[in-house]
Amino acid sequence: MEIKDSELILNPDGSIYHLNLLPHQLADTIITVGDPDRVDAVSKYFDEIEFKVHKREFKTHTGSLNGKRISVISTGIGTDNIDIVFNELDALKNIDFETRTVKKELTSLEIIRIGTSGAIQPEIEIDSFLVSEKAIGFDNLLHFYGDTSFLEEDFSEAFVSQTNLNSKKSKPYVVSADEKLLKKFFSEKFRQGITATNVGFYGPQGRVLRLKLEDGKMNNKIQNFNFKGKKITNLEMETSGIYGMARLLGHRAISLNAILANRANGTFSKNPEKTIESLIKSTLEIIAK
Repeated sequence: MEIKDSELILNPDGSIYHLNLLPHQLADTIITVGDPDRVDAVSKYFDEIEFKVHKREFKTHTGSLNGKRISVISTGIGTDNIDIVFNELDALKNIDFETRTVKKELTSLEIIRIGTSGAIQPEIEIDSFLVSEKAIGFDNLLHFYGDTSFLEEDFSEAFVSQTNLNSKKSKPYVVSADEKLLKKFFSEKFRQGITATNVGFYGPQGRVLRLKLEDGKMNNKIQNFNFKGKKITNLEMETSGIYGMARLLGHRAISLNAILANRANGTFSKNPEKTIESLIKSTLEIIAK
């Protein structure tokens, strides 16, 4: 069935609406970063760059490293942007733009997030790396889609019960990383953990400047939550959306976190750019070896 113009929006040059990309400009292995400036920090290690495209907060470089074709794209902050990026990345590979129909054979993308995060457990070191084995989302994105039988309801229900979560807030959802990618990034460099994805940076993550919080003890509740021996390790703003959208669309995703802050200890990295640079290099070594 042909997809209507209002649903699949293309620019006059035939590129996808927000990302401004044409299908041939996207690799099957994709690195996502939040900050557009971080795209250059990744692509400077490529052996060559084929395409550079930039529209709004969405900046893409496609090139190759050690013979492997890779795209790196900035998503901006938050799962609302993840919804845009992942639907359009999938469309570039799995919808025929000429006929506006879904292709018969699925192309499954490999998507690796390189991001920053704050630890919620006091023992997690500043400037360390953490790979998210699961994500618990407070962002509501997945509740807008059907066929979410992969969500881990027992985990989310335990969280609601243990934290006495306000019923006015959206019900959390829990989704796991791709198992093959999790094994690929299994090393002494990466601690494994469970990541909480929040809908904001200040109040939703328990930060107080001038505004009072609805639940000033929520970060302590998150820190103390335990489900079958598993604890939530860190806070950020994209991973649950990445894992959820990847599972819905048939792609494989992993989220890698540079721990720049420890919320339990009130500390922040002295050299965050060095830590991010180190994570980028470690990630590329694993992807392109």
